[in-house]
Amino acid sequence: MDNDWKFTFGHAKESSKDLFYKIHNDFSKTKAKGINFSSIQYDDSTWLQIDLPHDWAVALPFSKEASCSHGYKTLGVDFPQTSIGWYRKKFMVEATDSDKRFEIQFDGIFRDAHIWINGMYLGNYQSGYMGVKYDITDFIDFKNENVITVRVDATQAEGWFYEGAGIYRHVWLNIFDNLYTPTEDVYIQTKSIGTNSEILTEIVVKNQYLTEKTFYLEYKILDRNKKVVTEATSDVFRIQPNGKLFLSKQLSINNSSLWDTDNPYLYTLVTKIVSNNETLEELHTRFGIRTFRYEPDGFYLNNKRVQIKGVCVHQDHAGIGTALLDEIQYYRINLLKEMGANAYRSAHNPPTPELLQACDSLGMLVMNETRLLNSGSEYLTQFENLIKRDRNHACIFMWCIGNEEELIQTTITGKRIAQTLITKQHELDPSRTSTYGGNVGNKKEGVNEVIPVRGFNYNLYGLEDYKNQNPNQPIIGTEVGSTVSTRGIYIPENEINKIEHFNGVFVADTVHAYLLDQDYSYTNWASRAEQWLNQTFFDERFMGGFVWTGFDYRGEPTPFSFPNINSHFGVMDVCGFPKNIYYYYKSWWSDKDVLHIAPHWNIDAQPNQLVKVWVYSNADEIELFLNGKSLGKKMMPKLGHLIWEVKYQKGILKAVGLKNGQKIQSSVATTGKPTKIILTPHKKSLKVGNQDALVVNVCVVDKKGLEVPNANGLIHFNLLGDAQIIGVGNGDPSSHEKDTFGKNEIIQRKLFNGKCQVIIRSGKTKTPIQLQAFSQGLNNATITILQQ
Repeated sequence: MDNDWKFTFGHAKESSKDLFYKIHNDFSKTKAKGINFSSIQYDDSTWLQIDLPHDWAVALPFSKEASCSHGYKTLGVDFPQTSIGWYRKKFMVEATDSDKRFEIQFDGIFRDAHIWINGMYLGNYQSGYMGVKYDITDFIDFKNENVITVRVDATQAEGWFYEGAGIYRHVWLNIFDNLYTPTEDVYIQTKSIGTNSEILTEIVVKNQYLTEKTFYLEYKILDRNKKVVTEATSDVFRIQPNGKLFLSKQLSINNSSLWDTDNPYLYTLVTKIVSNNETLEELHTRFGIRTFRYEPDGFYLNNKRVQIKGVCVHQDHAGIGTALLDEIQYYRINLLKEMGANAYRSAHNPPTPELLQACDSLGMLVMNETRLLNSGSEYLTQFENLIKRDRNHACIFMWCIGNEEELIQTTITGKRIAQTLITKQHELDPSRTSTYGGNVGNKKEGVNEVIPVRGFNYNLYGLEDYKNQNPNQPIIGTEVGSTVSTRGIYIPENEINKIEHFNGVFVADTVHAYLLDQDYSYTNWASRAEQWLNQTFFDERFMGGFVWTGFDYRGEPTPFSFPNINSHFGVMDVCGFPKNIYYYYKSWWSDKDVLHIAPHWNIDAQPNQLVKVWVYSNADEIELFLNGKSLGKKMMPKLGHLIWEVKYQKGILKAVGLKNGQKIQSSVATTGKPTKIILTPHKKSLKVGNQDALVVNVCVVDKKGLEVPNANGLIHFNLLGDAQIIGVGNGDPSSHEKDTFGKNEIIQRKLFNGKCQVIIRSGKTKTPIQLQAFSQGLNNATITILQQ
């Protein structure tokens, strides 16, 4: 239900500018009177036509008066004219389906959504993350068009980070029989692994017929090639009208393949509900066969100790905000896997289901997190829905019940809330355990008294004492390391020595709000990457940790404020372009050969001015050369890096390393002026249907074909064919350029330290598209992309 919606702004304070919502939203009768915003006759012809997912906040201007948390976008109580959004969607339902049940499912609306169908009010859902379902069977019109209407109120934030606004995740129209199983009521557990693995399936069958029904279940397990590997049939059951049955079945899989981070093997359970020899429902549930253990000496996946090499991630991306098409989820997880990460923490809210599907498929462990440490009815329901929605995902290895609740986490109140949530988690998913991101105190009090796995948000100074006092409690780093850096920002060594601290952080440029692109600066509550990794990497009592953060994100521009509009915490920037710290983690987290030199050799330095050259590598020994002259050999320290102080001369800086006796090398060179634009798509083709995405990374090269790393020129873009540029970005944390563009606007973006990015959304027809890029004084670039 993602295509062909209508959208318009309302108003948070004036009803006359809010479709007269407070006047027409009449609850005196079941169906709304007259023609208003929720009726099929309402004229929405002047509204903007859009496709979901949609984040209206990303297109708003920046303002110094706006919230720092939302990246200074004009959203919130002080901006009533852009904080209410209205959506309408018309659709037909075949009369032949009139004996079915219908359910509208919203995977995520930010936030406080009121929802109607055909003038009938369905309800209000305030969570910006968990989504909501409504049974609309009684309200469907089988002869005429139906209309869904949604009013979204984004004046109130839920977090202290960019959250977007609008229907930013998928919407589904679910159609099923009156004898059915809700998708969240299928639960698959791995009971044993070995030559023959055992799984336990549990399902709930509901009967919404007006008469008693008899039925049985057919089970099939398919391997990744869709070959049947196990079959079974249940007994015959009898179920009363409006009844509910809880059924379980143990199934065996011979010669099973286990799911892990290197071989993310997935099976599919096909469950059929059969009545009177007719298949009424057929559910397909993907799952992986694997076991988890949480011990004082670490985390065990399939009985093998696995060190968590994780990253915390918020859910926005350059140019598109929170409205990520599915392919962008896969793109980002692949970037993290390439770095060597094996775990992802959904900070600090439930993720979209498509993120979990990407992690299932690509082999990324997930710590799945609820929004608040709260056991009140609203939040306990959200927590229950989260677990039931996500518990079949192979990738999820642990639940997180909250994050940094300083006011209650060390109190008896925090302890009681945690006990309630942990009990609920064990009830709904006994195959896993829970942790909590604690950042205050290192005593076993409050939440720490009852949490099965102690989570450390920084505070590693107290790690040894805590381990000694609690030898039987497993420990994980829920947040570790908080280096702040800006991609591509370098200065000579003698200039570095002149830099003063700003808000406690080592700053390169206070005017533009830039930091050095190295593991120099960190927040006063945390540590540099090299510090935390050296402290914990060989500690068997420490499961591993989650770096804050995998990517930069809008909001939280520590240590700055306006005009800085996004964070500097990322190992990569908002586009997914690596910073230098990326190569530090890749050196020690991955098995790949790594040899990376920084800075680039277009650095703004005078001849013979000292430049501190950092080399990240997992080689044993490295020799550095400048224009063919050796600057000496050095041994690479474990979990460290190397530094040479080099007298700058233009030319070629080359590093040659020996790793296990094999030579690896890398170089940076002084380039000429940019002469040509280079477009690099992340894949060769798009799938038609408006739901696929293509990431095109942009750089410029000199006449020798060398990438110019300090180029900052303006690039214009044009797209020919049935597709759409939905966003542009460049990773500049202080850029106030537009991310999105209307139909008649010129699409453009400046390079930031040599790079920018374009995101394309597929069209509806199987025709090729062309992306053109041009800039004054440069050779233009064109690429053709197939749509299939």
